[in-house]
Amino acid sequence: MSSAPAPLSTPEATPASPETAVAERSAVADSLVAEPPSADSRYLRLQGLSKRFGATSVFEGIEADIARGEFVTLLGPSGCGKSTLLRAIAGLTAVDAGHVEVDGETITHLPPQKRGIGMVFQHYALFPNMTVFDNVAFGLRMHKVPSAERQQRVDETLSLVELETHAHKHPHQLSGGQRQRVALARSLVLEPRILLMDEPLSALDARIRQHLREQLRNIQQQLGLTTLFVTHDQEEALMMSDRIFLMGKGNILQQGDGEALYTRPASQEVAGFMGAYNCLDAQQASSLLGYEADAAQVVFRPEALYLKSTMDEINDPTTPSHLGPGCGGVIVQRRLLGNVIRYRVECQGFSLHVDALNRGARYLLPEGANVMVHADLEEARIL
Repeated sequence: MSSAPAPLSTPEATPASPETAVAERSAVADSLVAEPPSADSRYLRLQGLSKRFGATSVFEGIEADIARGEFVTLLGPSGCGKSTLLRAIAGLTAVDAGHVEVDGETITHLPPQKRGIGMVFQHYALFPNMTVFDNVAFGLRMHKVPSAERQQRVDETLSLVELETHAHKHPHQLSGGQRQRVALARSLVLEPRILLMDEPLSALDARIRQHLREQLRNIQQQLGLTTLFVTHDQEEALMMSDRIFLMGKGNILQQGDGEALYTRPASQEVAGFMGAYNCLDAQQASSLLGYEADAAQVVFRPEALYLKSTMDEINDPTTPSHLGPGCGGVIVQRRLLGNVIRYRVECQGFSLHVDALNRGARYLLPEGANVMVHADLEEARIL
């Protein structure tokens, strides 16, 4: 836990420049002093984990502490090592270096069945000839759990995932979302210390995926179960996670809560993955958007830019007060993203992405329209 910063006071209420405001926010964030870590805050520890396949490094020197009951998402593009890292924690893939520790116990050399870790895969891997009940009970039978206890635990788990009325059905009689919940129940019934989930929702359609996101998170919170969840979907990670580990090229590029990663990316690579950030050098930031900074890179989120047509006021009634002078440009592309409209605007030979809330047809600007692009200078992020 972090201690709250002391209240800030100033002798005179003098307006700060946008650049000063950004620097002050960063200074306050950096001043937060963490308390000494407790055992619960270091429940799962990854210490220097490395893995290679031949000459190819999959991940190198992974270091992370995960708290008891925390939901952590490993986010990143395909091939960044996130699924292999999950399999290494489960004991399904041996590491070349480093240690995995759970609740003070080193489990690196234990076989998967003795680690107390449950795993749910993208592909359900259910037994087609078994009923839902028997699929969920299978692990308990392998552990020789007595029949009465086995019945009770399976019934309770099926109720938890809302499948109690489907206990006697076979997998082919279930929807994709229901089959995934059977796979989840099969892991939960064994009462694991840690639950690992490798892109469990990626094969489902959008509506079912949305419902299962909420259901998975509710179950995880209800059980207080330490969970690692792998996905390449930024929205999924932002919605579900206590913390996100953004991975790239076998390393954790940045970790933190969703707000931190989205609004305060640590590098251009993070900014590029977390959204359609506008990445500018100092000269471009100055000439295009009126932001002065002695920095190699300045980034603006697309929703921090605002459009003004040549005939109207800025096309957003929630416009902030700290706007830069702006630059003239032409809308070359307009995309409907549901409740957001994304414009691509050419300004002095440079493309800028601008997101505007979709408030209705009368607010839309057409492709080919001449516009001014203004930036909320307080939302600049220096890299």
